[in-house]
Amino acid sequence: MTKLIFLGSGSAFTLASNNFQSNLLLVSESGKKLLIDCGTDIRFSLHAAGFSYRDITDIYISHLHADHAGGLEYVGFSTKFDPRCSRPNIYLNKEICDDLWNHTLSGGMKYIQGEVANLDTYFKAHPINFGGSFTWENIKFNLVQVIHVNNDDSAMPSYGLFFEINGAKIFLTTDTQLCLDKIAKYYERADIILQDCETSRYPSQVHAHYQQLLTLPNEIRRKMWLYHYQQIIELPNAKEDGFIGFVQRGQVFEFIANSVLI
Repeated sequence: MTKLIFLGSGSAFTLASNNFQSNLLLVSESGKKLLIDCGTDIRFSLHAAGFSYRDITDIYISHLHADHAGGLEYVGFSTKFDPRCSRPNIYLNKEICDDLWNHTLSGGMKYIQGEVANLDTYFKAHPINFGGSFTWENIKFNLVQVIHVNNDDSAMPSYGLFFEINGAKIFLTTDTQLCLDKIAKYYERADIILQDCETSRYPSQVHAHYQQLLTLPNEIRRKMWLYHYQQIIELPNAKEDGFIGFVQRGQVFEFIANSVLI
């Protein structure tokens, strides 16, 4: 049985006392683990779920905001200096890979005793071309370009995932605005949509807000789980509004032939 575990379901600035950042752990039938995004609180969210850096052999990075990539320094150093560990594989779009070392990691990780390090010192990088995919444990993950932060003349590279497990088609948005021109076809094809959802009173405009998602057709909302939300006094009644619901920290999706157990 393949399991998808939400180590956290909160936004970038969620309080660890209530939730953790929205990083996921996919556990294959053979027990291998793929970490989907690696935020700054990953050491705490892994521990809370009964795991550690030693369990992390494969990582997917959707984009370079700290709640999705800020924990790579911790994982990189921990596995580098623990003789029980090998370098984790890291899968990511080529454009993100080009920026990861120079603009995110090198400031803290370039200099180690007796060596000037590079990305290859810590990770086995697998850059993926635009429109490409990667395969892990016989599961094909298609990278889906989304619009997260867009300044008209340039957009921050950000990629969701579309994949299938035991007959269930899953669309994981990671971080995106409601850019239907790019993602509507994935909404339609998916059996389960894991959708980042802003719930703040003052929308940031770089995530799909709950009020925007309410405008989607019923047939889309009824396939949609909401995550990456802000901790507010009371969340909206997602079930009453036609969604499946809000994902809770630690929630597990179990995939068996042609069905999903929550």
